[in-house]
Amino acid sequence: MTEAIRNIYCVGRNYRAHAAELGNDVPDQPMIFTKPTHALVEINGGELTLPGDQGEIHYETELVLHIAKPYAAGIKVDDIVDKYALGIDFTLRDVQNVIKKKGQPWLPAKGFLNSAPISSFRPFPGAAKLTETNFQLRQNGQVVQNGNISNMIFDLQTIIDYIAAHYGLGEGDIIYTGTPEGVGPVSNGDRLELTWDDEVFAAVTILI
Repeated sequence: MTEAIRNIYCVGRNYRAHAAELGNDVPDQPMIFTKPTHALVEINGGELTLPGDQGEIHYETELVLHIAKPYAAGIKVDDIVDKYALGIDFTLRDVQNVIKKKGQPWLPAKGFLNSAPISSFRPFPGAAKLTETNFQLRQNGQVVQNGNISNMIFDLQTIIDYIAAHYGLGEGDIIYTGTPEGVGPVSNGDRLELTWDDEVFAAVTILI
């Protein structure tokens, strides 16, 4: 699955409550960053190794879109997206706090190996349909994040149009669309479950 992915685009601060919990300003246009394809890993119930010597690692659960064809002006979300998944944008929070103060790129905090775990993809039912269901992250059985894309600052159409206009968008690209509030640290041995309408899409045990 991951071998066919070309670009990994991510949207930062796309939920107001998440921006607020980290003390960040709400952006007036989509805040886009990227992860290397080496960061991407499919999770299927096994273990995932993360760095243990760079401070706290925070989970950020997100809806992920898969782009099926090259972007053309005026194309709709439902016509360019063929699949969706749930993913985690793992963040080295202590590292990020330091580089933000220095005005440096986010890559060291966001782009490390295994920082973009993802479930298997499902057929895309349409943007409107996705708003009917919440996605969640459970940490050791407890719900720690509960999100709905209807609460995004920038909706899926806006995100796709913006990325295409500024960076290009084509077949095989994926987009991590932003995380709701509730982000927090992971510890060695934590069991994380990504759920959609109470269905477990993927689970993983963290090794640090």
